[in-house]
Amino acid sequence: MPCCAAAQEQDHALDGFGIEANVIAGKLFKHTTKFAGPIPRLSTAVGVTLMQQTDGRRDWEQRRKYPLWGVGVAYTDYGIDSVYGKCIGVYPMLQLPIIRSKKVEWTLQFGLGLGYVTRHYSHSHPEDTLNNAISSHINNFTLFATDLRYHVDKHWDLQVGGSFSHISNATFRQPNLGVNMYGAHIGVRYFPGTSAPEKALRKLTPLSNRWLIQARLGIAMTSTGNGGGPLYPVYLTSLYASKRYASKNKAFIGIDYSYHTNVYAFLKNNEIWPGEEKEHSWKSAVFVGHEWLMGRGAIMLQVGVYIKNAYLRLDPYYEKLGYNYYLIRQEKGLLKELYLSALLKTHLTQAELGEFGLGFSF
Repeated sequence: MPCCAAAQEQDHALDGFGIEANVIAGKLFKHTTKFAGPIPRLSTAVGVTLMQQTDGRRDWEQRRKYPLWGVGVAYTDYGIDSVYGKCIGVYPMLQLPIIRSKKVEWTLQFGLGLGYVTRHYSHSHPEDTLNNAISSHINNFTLFATDLRYHVDKHWDLQVGGSFSHISNATFRQPNLGVNMYGAHIGVRYFPGTSAPEKALRKLTPLSNRWLIQARLGIAMTSTGNGGGPLYPVYLTSLYASKRYASKNKAFIGIDYSYHTNVYAFLKNNEIWPGEEKEHSWKSAVFVGHEWLMGRGAIMLQVGVYIKNAYLRLDPYYEKLGYNYYLIRQEKGLLKELYLSALLKTHLTQAELGEFGLGFSF
């Protein structure tokens, strides 16, 4: 009897844990006229994800309707090895349900991590000047996917879906247009225990729809020129007001400021606006955004429009996407929140910089 009880307990320990494999067929696309490389006829990828179906033991899991989270690895062959090489991406992922029934569900998946690329822009050893999209081995790897999934039984799932992936180093090295790929995939999931662990249902106390004043201080590093130019810091400050709602989300509105020492150096070196370089080296914008709260972690999306641009202009609007991690989160006291942030700033499909910051909420 003790042996049987131990075996049964061990089986339950695997409940909710699974592995997924997908095969992807896709295509690169030129998101800017500056993209010099050829477009392969077909790009392919294979993805494997270790995952856990949440059961509501933490409050945020129940508030989020029991999402699934995990760590994924994607191996991408862009189709022309001599130009783009291969990419290995490793990323934490979160899957949220859109529609869920007993046998069929529709889900949305998000992942943001790191990617290693085997080839990049280079003048020599080896020469690869066609690939002006990527200039370093280590890059950001971003993945969005949606799936229509059929539950065969408690162990097996089958799915089909679509995905979009992006790699870039956020101009840490130039040139850095980024590589974007869209595609379709088919896949299978296997759960050795069960895909539907018993849920920890309990009555949760709603959180107040409180307003907070928030500030974030950030820094990024960018380069200018092709092939290993110097690195320049970018200093960023954000001030905004946020409102929590539904006990699991934040909506916010505010102002961004950033000072770009790379723009200052460009103006100084080229004798443009002599004596007024600093005035033309900063940006300011108004923005709105949303934060999906999950315990101490959060996914943040921000969209802004410039009210003052720097000399080296990009699009008049931008997006920031990334993670916040809360060191402090409390309902009372002067300092309500203290958090670290890692954000990718983009202009649609072209990355501008990677921002790392420290935030405060009062």
